[in-house]
Amino acid sequence: MANKNTKNSLGKGLDALFNEGANDSSSHMSIDASSKSQDLNILPIDKIYPSSLQPRKYFDESKIIELASSIQERGLLQPLLVRERKDGNYEIIAGERRWRASQLAKIHNLPAVIKNLSDTEVLEVALIENLQRSDLSPIEEAEGYQKLINDFSHNQNDIAKLVSKSRSHIANLLRLLNLPVQIKKYLEDGKISMGHARALIGVDDSLDIAKIIIAKGLSVRAVEKIISIKSNKRNNNISKEKIKKDVNTLAIEKQLQDTLGLKVNIKFNGKGGSLTFYYSDLEQLDDLVTSVLRKNLNK
Repeated sequence: MANKNTKNSLGKGLDALFNEGANDSSSHMSIDASSKSQDLNILPIDKIYPSSLQPRKYFDESKIIELASSIQERGLLQPLLVRERKDGNYEIIAGERRWRASQLAKIHNLPAVIKNLSDTEVLEVALIENLQRSDLSPIEEAEGYQKLINDFSHNQNDIAKLVSKSRSHIANLLRLLNLPVQIKKYLEDGKISMGHARALIGVDDSLDIAKIIIAKGLSVRAVEKIISIKSNKRNNNISKEKIKKDVNTLAIEKQLQDTLGLKVNIKFNGKGGSLTFYYSDLEQLDDLVTSVLRKNLNK
């Protein structure tokens, strides 16, 4: 079980966990740098293993090679975060990418901060670390935030502090999850931009508009104008229908409702329309059918 200080640090983000174990004000820690901190350790790389709880399954090999080259030149700039296993080895909590690059760079010993975290906390830290990557798509980032909400009961303010982002940024990304699946795929594939996607949230014919964006290369401003025109036209149509209904049909609706004891809705489209009866149970439906059939039989 993790201690109270560790839990409090977790709520402040990854930096708090590292800073507990290293008093150096700089995050740039070379492997050769000495530290008097009790929590900063130099561990053999062959005693450090990746965690089975790591949610990230894909690591860009070209980025790992770039990082390995940087480590060879300047050393490891930030220690790993690990926990001790029962067999005396260590499991990575945060920093698997650095560990992989250090292997390529043939580094034999790595600086590490050792923390006693539960499996749940390890998963949470790994998720937070992944959300701080620069290569996440907006949808991947949004799904990560949603997982922190669903699995760890964080609210948007908590998440903003954990990943050092504004609350509005978190809220805007979470709204992307309400888009149709195909539009989210367009965004992930780079066929539409974040601005396009945000404009399409809550729009009835969003998928049709998304296809037009891709086909014609529309700007975000152009898309917002199209949506505004469609919205105004729809509102005007609704207003016109309401006026017509107020003048021509409300009296008929009331007469039918009083006679049948049912809610009635009449819609007129200029030539014809529809007449809808609403019933709350089968008994009301049976009464309506009986009434209609009786009138037909009496003709």
